[in-house]
Amino acid sequence: LLTRPSLSLPPFLRPIRALPPITSSSSLQFNITFAPPNPKLKPRTPPNLKNDVVLDDSESPPLPSNGQLFIPWIVRGEDGNLKLQAHPPARLIHALADAKTQKPKKKVDKAVKKKKEISAVGNASVEPPKLSKAARRFYNENFTEPPQRLSKVLAAAGVASRRGSEELIFDGKVTVNGSVCNAPQTRVDPAKDIIYVNGSRLPKKLPPKIYLALNKPKGYICSSGEKEFKSVLDLFEDYLKRWDKMNRGSPKPRLFTVGRLDVATTGLIIVTNDGDFAQKLSHPSSNLNKEYIATIDGEVKKRHLIAISEGTEIEGIHCIPDSVELLPRQPDLSRPRLRIVVHEGRNHEVRELVKNAGLEIHSLKRVRIGGFRLPADLGLGKHVELKQSDLRAMGWKS
Repeated sequence: LLTRPSLSLPPFLRPIRALPPITSSSSLQFNITFAPPNPKLKPRTPPNLKNDVVLDDSESPPLPSNGQLFIPWIVRGEDGNLKLQAHPPARLIHALADAKTQKPKKKVDKAVKKKKEISAVGNASVEPPKLSKAARRFYNENFTEPPQRLSKVLAAAGVASRRGSEELIFDGKVTVNGSVCNAPQTRVDPAKDIIYVNGSRLPKKLPPKIYLALNKPKGYICSSGEKEFKSVLDLFEDYLKRWDKMNRGSPKPRLFTVGRLDVATTGLIIVTNDGDFAQKLSHPSSNLNKEYIATIDGEVKKRHLIAISEGTEIEGIHCIPDSVELLPRQPDLSRPRLRIVVHEGRNHEVRELVKNAGLEIHSLKRVRIGGFRLPADLGLGKHVELKQSDLRAMGWKS
C-alpha cells in the first residue's frame, strides 16, 4: 500500500524523509510539519436571538500567530448581545484585584462541622460561644444577679441558716477578699469575690433554686436540731445523696420548710432553699389561704360551725376563718370531717378554732396552699418538684 502512487495517505502516515547521518561537525535538524488548523464553526442558531452567542467572522478575535493557546471570553455587550473577546471583562479584573487584598476564608466541610456540633451536644463540658465585649457587658448589666448580702449568700450556699450565718460573721469566721468581714449586710458577689468560711472557700457557683412539695407524715417536725424528734428534712437524705450525680459541679442546697406544721398535723408543706420565696409565702401580708381537713371526734352540730366561723383570739389577735364547711359522710369513714380555710396561718390556728367551739380534733391535714392542691396520688413522706405554673398558683413570680 505504501508503494502505490494512486493512494493518498494522511499526513501522519506519510514516510518521513531520510535524515543525513549525524556527524560531529553537522548540527541537528528536524523537518517537522503540522496539520492545518480546524475550520471555524458555523453558528447553529439564527443570529437574531439575544441570548445566544453569535460567532461572526468580523467580530471574532483573530487567532494568535505565535502558537499560544487562545481562551475566548463570552461577555454581554451594551446592546444586550453576547459576543467573544480576547481579554476578560473589566469587572472581573477589578474583582480579582480586590480579592487579593482580603484574607481567604477557611472552607469548613459541612460533614465535619455537623460532626463537631453533634459531639458538642453530647459533651457536658462544652465551651460557651465567644461573645463581643458589648454583648458581655449588656448581659452582665441586665441578666446577672446583683451583689447580695453576705449572710444571704452564705445561707444560699448551704453553710447555715440566715441567723446562723450572721453568728459566723459576727464571730470573725468569714473573710472576704482576704479581710475579715463582721458586717452581715456587706454586698458580695460569689462569682467575683473570694469568700472563706472557717478556712474553706465558698464555691463560686451557688446551687439552683429548689421548690418541692412534701406530703408530711405524722410524727415529724418542720425544724432541725432537736434530736428527740424526727425532722421532715430527714426525708430528703436520699434526694441529697443523688445530688452530685444529677447536678455535677453544683453545690448541695440547704433545704428548709416554708412555714411549719405541728408534729401531729399531716399534709402539704413546701420545702425550698429560696429565702425570698419562703418569706413571701409565710408572711401574713400575702393573704395566701390554706385549706385544712379536720377529722372530729364526736358529733358536729350547727352551733359548732357558727362558733368556728366567729373566730377566736390567738396571741392577742382575733382570728376569723375564711370558710367552714361540714363535709358529707362517707361509708368508709365513721367520724365527721370539716373543711376549714384560713389565710393568716398563725400558730395552731385551726386547732384553736376547733377547740374554742367545743370540739376535739382526731386528725388534721393540710391539702391546699393558694391555688396549689396536694396531689391525691402523692404518698406520705414523698415529695414532688413544683413547676412554674404551681409557683404562680401560689402567687410567686420568679
